[in-house]
Amino acid sequence: MGLLDKIKGEFVDIIEWLDDSRDTIVWRFPRYQNEIKMGAKLVVRESQTAVFVNEGQIADVFVPGTYTLQTQNLPILSTLKGWKYGFDSPWKAEVYYVNTRQFTDFKWGTQNPVMMRDAEFGMVRLRAFGAFSMRVADPEKLLRELVGTDPQFRTEEVQEFLRQLIVGHLGPALAAAQVPVLDLVAQQLLIGQKLAGVLSEELSAYGVQIPKFIIENISLPPEVEEALDKRTSMGVLGNLGQYTKFQAANAMEDAANNSGGAGEGLGLGLGMAAGQRMANAINQPAAAPPASAPPAGPPPLPQQDQWFAGVSGQQGGPFDLNALGAQVQGGAVTRTTLVWKNGMAQWTPAGQVPELGSLFAAVPPPFPPQG
Repeated sequence: MGLLDKIKGEFVDIIEWLDDSRDTIVWRFPRYQNEIKMGAKLVVRESQTAVFVNEGQIADVFVPGTYTLQTQNLPILSTLKGWKYGFDSPWKAEVYYVNTRQFTDFKWGTQNPVMMRDAEFGMVRLRAFGAFSMRVADPEKLLRELVGTDPQFRTEEVQEFLRQLIVGHLGPALAAAQVPVLDLVAQQLLIGQKLAGVLSEELSAYGVQIPKFIIENISLPPEVEEALDKRTSMGVLGNLGQYTKFQAANAMEDAANNSGGAGEGLGLGLGMAAGQRMANAINQPAAAPPASAPPAGPPPLPQQDQWFAGVSGQQGGPFDLNALGAQVQGGAVTRTTLVWKNGMAQWTPAGQVPELGSLFAAVPPPFPPQG
């Protein structure tokens, strides 16, 4: 290497950055001990911004384009260096490339449940997770507040800070939405858009914004989801008595259709029993109809229905109709009291049960409020 080549090697002629990673937010040009040659080429590609720093102070900022570095396009640095009339000798400065594209590989989730009040279920605990994207909106603020002198600032260095910020705003956002838990899925997109705006406003002091915020899932604790599944199953099944009969009929049909094993034994047993009954009917002589005996007394009284009532938040009963009437007269059971007896599908206000209408005939309605 000649002397001229050695001298040229001490100067930087081209400043550029080809990003070969997917997670670098800020990259410092590796100048080392070399000096930037006046008239050098600066290449700033799309989704990049170049920031010159002189002795710890941010100077000129370059947007995408190709520049020939002269004192004319380095006004702030020229002032800091004292180049009043132009200066062509090499000079030293740090060049930071800031990646301004969207970084979409950020994930978030709640390590601990978020508490909120629901109109139907009361206090509930929610877990949620999703993804979001981040973009640098102000390179100068980012360098001052987060990067400092880091030569390669990556997404992993800011990911935990952003996740904690998101979780801190998730609870207030869900509460402010005033959406029932069962309807949160329908509002996930709208809540995500609002959170993106709130987070971008708070992160503006760091030169960062959140263009997209995605709520992938909001879930309840496993025991609550299990209870909801049971409630849904009861709603689908409807009348449990009819469902039990239907299941029994299906079981008998499956056993009859089974050509072997228990099905064959069941079919054989049913056939033998039917044959035995037919043989007995043929061989047994016809018996004379029994003489009607004079009645020894009146028939037994019919059994009265047994009623249950929700009194003072607890189940009371069983009451027969007379005992339930006494409860009505005493004021313990009113028209709005829930009652139930065998054969009813569900608990029903007493005033809506036709069989109990006579119990309230002599009971006046509630006295109207006096103004």
